[in-house]
This record gives sequence, C-alpha cells and structure tokens, in this order.
Amino acid sequence: MAIPFMETVVGFMIVMYIFETYLDLRQLTALKLPTLPKTLVGVISQEKFEKSRAYSLDKSYFHFVHEFVTILMDSAILFFGILPWFWKISGAVLPRLGLDPENEILHTLSFLAGVMTWSQITDLPFSLYSTFVIESRHGFNKQTIWMFIRDMIKGTFLSVILGPPIVAAIIFIVQKGGPYLAIYLWAFMFILSLVMMTIYPVLIAPLFNKFTPLPDGDLREKIEKLASSLKFPLKKLFVVDGSTRSSHSNAYMYGFFKNKRIVLYDTLIQQCKNEDEIVAVIAHELGHWKLNHTTYSFIAVQILAFLQFGGYTLVRNSTDLFRSFGFDTQPVLIGLIIFQHTVIPLQHLVSFGLNLVSRAFEFQADAFAVKLGYAKDLRPALVKLQEENLSAMNTDPLYSAYHYSHPPLVERLRAIDGEDKKTD
Repeated sequence: MAIPFMETVVGFMIVMYIFETYLDLRQLTALKLPTLPKTLVGVISQEKFEKSRAYSLDKSYFHFVHEFVTILMDSAILFFGILPWFWKISGAVLPRLGLDPENEILHTLSFLAGVMTWSQITDLPFSLYSTFVIESRHGFNKQTIWMFIRDMIKGTFLSVILGPPIVAAIIFIVQKGGPYLAIYLWAFMFILSLVMMTIYPVLIAPLFNKFTPLPDGDLREKIEKLASSLKFPLKKLFVVDGSTRSSHSNAYMYGFFKNKRIVLYDTLIQQCKNEDEIVAVIAHELGHWKLNHTTYSFIAVQILAFLQFGGYTLVRNSTDLFRSFGFDTQPVLIGLIIFQHTVIPLQHLVSFGLNLVSRAFEFQADAFAVKLGYAKDLRPALVKLQEENLSAMNTDPLYSAYHYSHPPLVERLRAIDGEDKKTD
C-alpha cells in the first residue's frame, strides 16, 4: 500500500497553520492591552505606546489575511495536483520556442519562470497594501510607486541573471553526483554562499541603496576607537540611505577576515541624537563578532544544510514519493521541492531552536556592551529604537518564544540592569 505522502504533508501544513494562528491570536490579545508593561511605564511615552499599538494591530490583522490566503493557495496547489500539471505545461511550451523539452535544465527554467511570474502576481497586492497603506499610514513608507516598481524590476532582473546558472549547476551535480551527492551539493552551496556574501554588499546592495562613507567627526572617531580597542579589523564605515524607502532604522556589519565593514542607517543617526547611544548599538554588534556568534551561526547553518542534502539523497529516488505528489518522472527541482515539504516538521523545530540560540546571543551581546561601560547609553538606545520603529510593547510569551529571534525589550532592559549591577 502506497504511503499518502502528499496528504500527510498537506495535513501537517494545516495543523501548523492552526497552531500558528493560535499563537497569533494570543499575540493579538497582548497587542490589545491598553497599558504598557510595568517595566516600560515612565520609559515609553503614552503617545508612542498608542502609535505602536495601532501599528502592531494593523500589521496583525493584515498578517491574518495574508496567512489565510497563503495556506489556501499552498494546500490547493498540492492537493489538486496543480504542481505536476504546471510542470507538464512548462515542458509543453519549449517546442513552440524551438527548444528541446527533454532537456531537464531548460524544462526547469521554464517551470521556474512560470512560478516566478505567478508569485509576483499573487504577492503584489499584499506588497502594495503593506507598503502603501500600512507603512504609509504609520509614517514609515518613503517610497514612491515608481521606486517600488523599479526595485521589483531590478529584483526580477537579478533573478533572471543569477538563477539559470545556479539551477543548471544544481541539476548537473544531482545527475552526476553519485554516492557523494550530498558532499558535492553542500560544497557547491557553501562556495555559492561565500561568493554571494562577497558580491552582495559590493555589487547588489548598491543597486537598491546608496552607501557613503560616514563623515569625519566625533561619531566616526568614537566608532573607530571602539573597533580598535577590540582589535576589530574595520576597513570601511558607511551610511546607507535607508530613509529613501523607510524610516525604520538599523545597523549591521559584514565582511570576511581582515576586511570588515560597518553600515549605519541614516535613520539611526537621525533618531539617536546622542552619539554615544549609536556607539552603544555598535558595541552590541561588535559583541556578536567578539563572541564569535556570526561564526557559530554560519557553522550551524552549514551543518543543517549538509544534513538536509543528506536527507534529500535518501529520498530523491523514491518513486512512491513522486507519485504521491502526481509525478510520473523524477525531476531534480521537483524532488527538492517535495523534500522541503516532507521535512516541514523538522524545519519548524530547527527554526525554533535557532531562535532560542539567537535570543541567547542577543543577551550576550548586550552584556558585552554593558561590560564595556555602555549600559547607560545602550538602555536609552534600545528604548529609542523600539519607539521610533513602533515595535510591539506588549508581547505574548509563547508567541515571542516561537517567532522572535530577538528578546522583547522588557526582557533586554531587565537583563541589562542585572548585568550593570554585577559590573558595579
């Protein structure tokens, strides 16, 4: 008797949707609370709290609609055999273009072109509403409709340029990999990730944002002094014009070995008038580097990727698995898609585990900044970022534990205060 793989996958997708909707409802209840958490009373103004509450509720209602539509479409695509039907249609198009339908690479690219078009069409209404209604209503969106369309065109262009050679390489490796397929796939994706991490900030990110050196002055001197004291190999210090698209703020660092760079959003500089608060945020980010969090995360991702490829090699020749999803043949890309669906339970567990680790790293990076003497500046900086980004002030503990990669502000402030007392 054939195992009903497809029905099992769809069933689990629905179960996870119900579970996550339950968590969303718990969070919605928390968002509706009319008062601040005790820790934030006197720290966050009532005006900011009301704005944050309205913004969070709008996003929450939008999320309910988006997730409902998504589960309906995803379940229908699998349950009604739309995936194998679309695979056949994408192959039938090739002879009309004078191309060989038996060439799996061409067939796969035709399939992906259709999928990308479908995704653009179905996601566009949600993207437009999120950007030009919700984000605009709450003062965050700075994009024009032309800028939005231009970014979408650039993203599509990059997919068309970068996608085909990557897809072709993966198909070739799977077809020729033999018993060492998992190792070859992992090695290829490892090298690809390094290449993308190298070229993205230099070639791709500048297509969407303008990066300029941070001007000389007290802020630059303080950041360079901090980096030097930690032996952080800072080569470049940039400001990115995030304000052209949104008033949300952030800061991050990137680079390999002795070629590190720090990027500040111009909105962060505008919002934090006290330069020491910005330096405190950078101290937190440098804490991740000093404590090897980025390295540990990268290693964890590589291990998980290798295990996934190993699992894929075990099931890729399962005729029953492909037939359960309506396929008579066993295309490489379809095998990868089916495998991703069959390991959804493990993916949710892994995601939850990674969030727990990430939250622990955030506490450690905060403690690192406190030990450097930035407690009095880090605390107001986090509060200001919470206020200016209108982040949720009240959070449900189960929801935040499952979804958040960063601890809620209340927990971070409590931990900073505790660490500061130890330091004293």
